[in-house]
Amino acid sequence: MRAMTYSRYGDDDVLELQDLPIPTVGPGQLLVRVTRAAVNPVDWKVMSGGLDALMDAHFPVIPGWDVAGVVEQLGPDTPEFSVGDRVAAYARKIVVSGGTFAEYVVLPAEFAAAVPEGVGDRDAAALPLAGLTARRAIEALEVTESDTVLLHAASGGVGYLAAQLAVLRGATVIGTCSPGNFDKLRDVGVTPVEYGEGLEDRVREVAPDGVDAVADFVGGVRGTTLALLKEGGRHVSIADPEVTEHGGRWLWVRPDGPALRQLLELVAVDRLCVDIDATYPLGEVAAAFARSRSGAANGKIIIDTTR
Repeated sequence: MRAMTYSRYGDDDVLELQDLPIPTVGPGQLLVRVTRAAVNPVDWKVMSGGLDALMDAHFPVIPGWDVAGVVEQLGPDTPEFSVGDRVAAYARKIVVSGGTFAEYVVLPAEFAAAVPEGVGDRDAAALPLAGLTARRAIEALEVTESDTVLLHAASGGVGYLAAQLAVLRGATVIGTCSPGNFDKLRDVGVTPVEYGEGLEDRVREVAPDGVDAVADFVGGVRGTTLALLKEGGRHVSIADPEVTEHGGRWLWVRPDGPALRQLLELVAVDRLCVDIDATYPLGEVAAAFARSRSGAANGKIIIDTTR
């Protein structure tokens, strides 16, 4: 099978397109023929060695944790799926190695979710990591219709999905972003405010008494978060591990097939929108990483493994 790989930590120049054996399928596992995968910043951060203290790597590494595709083969005792089923998954494993930027990937059945009719492979591949992170944040905050919620980086890959999920719960949602994304947030029922210096004052213009809950999807905003939280307020971050020292919770998303299925069902009935920025063929993962790293992407970056 064709697979994008790297054999040592480094920048994009360590990436190499190789022909590798199709992986073996064990008990409780699925062999998925990959049609689309998605880039997340964590992919190139792992490649640089930035997560080496948290995760072991077995080289050569195939990067990529998001996937959509078709079940090609079942391991023993895998009654949940059938050959030919369309599935999506957040396919992060304990060891960084056999990822999704390849023509095939093996993953545990419990990671996978059946893709509903009407949801295309691009949206299905774009959803897992960002969608499950957003869902985990909104659930950890226990968002309700009586809450005013502040989301830092609300127009980004995770923040945009979290904003929609919070609105679906009936909350009043304030989202930070650049002015160019104000309409994007307004369209899903969010009040946008410009990030940067003076953010606290701008949020207080919308919520004079402060906010009940805050989700940080960007980092570097802890002071503003604490200043705006009401007494007893809840806050989480995916970017600031020190949030735990201030009564908050640091989140790290987990693979969860059933939860992903719920998100896919929301996409299928147009209650959750996934933004796509660009699609690259498998051989151009380096260009896709550069696009992600630039910060210019407005939506998810997709890898078409069939090209």
